[in-house]
Amino acid sequence: MLHTWLPDLWMVLPFVGLLLSIAILPVSAPHFWHSLKNQGLVAFIFSLPVIYLCLANNPALLGESLEHYLSFVILLASLFIVSGGIWLTGDLVSTPLGNTFMLAVGAVLANFIGTTGASMVLIRPLLSSNAYRKHHVHIPIFFIMIVSNIGGLLTPLGDPPLFLGYLLGVPFFWTLKLIPHWLIAVSALLLIFYWIDHRAFDHETQQQQRKARSDVPVRLKGLRNLFCLAIIISATLFLKEPYREILMIAAAVLSLKITPKSYHEANGFNFYPILEVAILFLGIFITMEPALAILYQRGHELGVTTPGQFFWSTGLFSSFLDNAPTYLTFASLAQGLKLSGPYLKMPESLLAAISVGAVFFGAMTYIGNAPNFMVRTIAIHRGWKMPSFFGYMLWSCAILLPLLVLITLIFFR
Repeated sequence: MLHTWLPDLWMVLPFVGLLLSIAILPVSAPHFWHSLKNQGLVAFIFSLPVIYLCLANNPALLGESLEHYLSFVILLASLFIVSGGIWLTGDLVSTPLGNTFMLAVGAVLANFIGTTGASMVLIRPLLSSNAYRKHHVHIPIFFIMIVSNIGGLLTPLGDPPLFLGYLLGVPFFWTLKLIPHWLIAVSALLLIFYWIDHRAFDHETQQQQRKARSDVPVRLKGLRNLFCLAIIISATLFLKEPYREILMIAAAVLSLKITPKSYHEANGFNFYPILEVAILFLGIFITMEPALAILYQRGHELGVTTPGQFFWSTGLFSSFLDNAPTYLTFASLAQGLKLSGPYLKMPESLLAAISVGAVFFGAMTYIGNAPNFMVRTIAIHRGWKMPSFFGYMLWSCAILLPLLVLITLIFFR
């Protein structure tokens, strides 16, 4: 990481301003915010001073950020396009038990095709099968928590920080040691979801409840896109940039060519969600650089030394900053303690705390992990009323904070 320039604290203000805009404008000025052009304008305004500061003090830092952004958005876009060609016909069983089962499947699948891949494959059929319900806002919220974040803890394919750890020398199957953390967190969230969904389902009319048990058989179409998905996963595992990104783009183009237009129409597929993510996260990647530079160079002043402190520090910063560079930053801090260990020159207890913190806390905000914002946008464009930025945080704090405290007491005391 090229953090040779130490920014002043006030240089974090553009990042804070952009986050507040993402949180406030969709509620206070929805017509203005719905325009991608206006979103781009807001992101550009907040990015401009940071671009100037980086060019004046450390141009390489800006180049590194844009390089990471391109890899990030190409992976997201390719997964978004390929998953948009997979059409689940019929109707899923959308009873509380059926919905809970789908989230459990997503938590497992996230470890094989990543949290982004699992989210994009499963969110559309889950939304479609529950669209008839009046009380359903909790469903995509728990989907973000379980499938888009916490589920992807068990392999380096699951979440970007774990993949970075693998590239740096952590064995591929080391993350299986985190199965106890995963089991407790996923099981607790599934139980809470089932209880909430059962109560919500009881408030639906009998006619609506009958729709949950559709007799229309479920069939998966667009299976040729699974080949494109395999290409993307293989590129992620075995290739380096720029060949990795070129192959991902080729897989996305191939998917568009081989997918019948009717499949895209049935999925309600359009490019708005990925364009919104691409525009806003470009601003986020640029404006967060001063914050990351400060954290990288002055993070040792936080006094973080114990597994619990690493768990919460890594997690809290990962809730708002990209969790991949945050993982690297706190890994560097752990190495600086000179405690030694089998992997990354640190005790496994610290490596576990950093890994679990980076993954679990991504569920705390819409911007904590890449698929969170995409799930939110897809749900909104399908007519679901999603909570605001801070509204989602009320849900996440109420549900996740007690769980994270429990994880700390069991594993990171």
